[in-house]
Amino acid sequence: MFNETIVAISTASLDNAISIIRLSGDQSIEIVNKIFSGNLLSKESHTISYGFIVENNEKVDEVLVSVFKAPKTFTKENIVEINCHGGKYITRKIFSMCIASGAKIATAGEFTQRAFINGRIDLTQAEAVNDIINADSEKNAKLAIKGIDGSIQKIVNPLIDDLLEIVANIEVNIDYPEYDDVLMLTNDIILPRLINFKAKLSETLTKSESGRIMNKGVKTAIIGKPNVGKSSLLNCLIKEDKAIVTNIEGTTRDLVEGVINLENVTLHLIDTAGIRETEDIVEKIGIEKTLKVIKEAELIILVVDGSTKIDEYDQRLFELSADKNRIVAYNKSDIFESTADQLNISAQFNKVDMLINEINNRYQKHLFALDEPTINNDRQIGLLNKAMICCDSAIDAINNEFELDLITIDLQDCYRALGEILGNVAKDDLLNAIFSKFCLGK
Repeated sequence: MFNETIVAISTASLDNAISIIRLSGDQSIEIVNKIFSGNLLSKESHTISYGFIVENNEKVDEVLVSVFKAPKTFTKENIVEINCHGGKYITRKIFSMCIASGAKIATAGEFTQRAFINGRIDLTQAEAVNDIINADSEKNAKLAIKGIDGSIQKIVNPLIDDLLEIVANIEVNIDYPEYDDVLMLTNDIILPRLINFKAKLSETLTKSESGRIMNKGVKTAIIGKPNVGKSSLLNCLIKEDKAIVTNIEGTTRDLVEGVINLENVTLHLIDTAGIRETEDIVEKIGIEKTLKVIKEAELIILVVDGSTKIDEYDQRLFELSADKNRIVAYNKSDIFESTADQLNISAQFNKVDMLINEINNRYQKHLFALDEPTINNDRQIGLLNKAMICCDSAIDAINNEFELDLITIDLQDCYRALGEILGNVAKDDLLNAIFSKFCLGK
């Protein structure tokens, strides 16, 4: 599939001390050898050579060149890495010389895509590579490392094996009938195994929610009536004056967002416009956005003015968020007498420890996902859900006494969904969509 040798700058385009230019493909060593002062053709694999990049007998830069020979490389192709001095000019110059010597510019994620196509890694490991590059917390990094280690394979492969055994029982009976009574086969042999398989699939899905929370964080909406202290709370939590704070109602007209990494969870905070009756067109748009965010949020922090009685606007917000994962925070505790039966904060004076502790306690149960394999990628979770739907369909078909051939169709769809998690049955358009999200040089 990949016949050309590719090249990319694998380090950031900055004035760094060192830059790395990476090549992969059959001609990698020969291409770099054309511009290197030494002889790379005779070098052993996994060795580093000191020398100079040379153009027209003039030294361009002093470099270290690493040679890695197939198949024991990341892409299972010959790989060469040129470690040159950092700086935009020198880096781009050597990069251009590689292209002039026969290399093709790599597309985003093409190195990792080659590793996948050549069987070096599966699709979940490829996605984990991108996850670790984009990790912005210790939790993200730990989950990504587990993915690179192949932890998703350890979850999915046993499920595939169980499913194939069920399908094999059906196929064998279709080809070589052992049971005269088909109902006996499905009810006594296939159905119990399929129910057991569904239980394992369900457990995997339940755990995957914890993995997703640890990986992606929680979409959190801060809601409340106007001037209750929502923006002050956002600024307090993210330790940044991101939201405008005034004593004028309706100051927040649009959504303001921020991120906070707590001990047990990452919150993607959204400060919303206060809900009230208004004739201001812009404020009305903000309120409409607030209502949409409430529906989509995974956690609601409902801020109430603890110094006043609950009014109709507060009551409306209680009703709108009644079926959500919700924390009610009574703000302005600096001017009212606190009670033990409610969560009291003072956003203005940065007294939000009770709120932070409640959030950490609420998500502590999901921390196991950092220590044991879990599926945490939205694409992978979606395919698990698809497999569950196919499994349910097969069970319904058995209960409705459908033909075995029809039951097998559902199970084959289930198998394809599980296989697609690892990339065993991945389509080209899916692969292109996934690897296009990678950075160049990776």
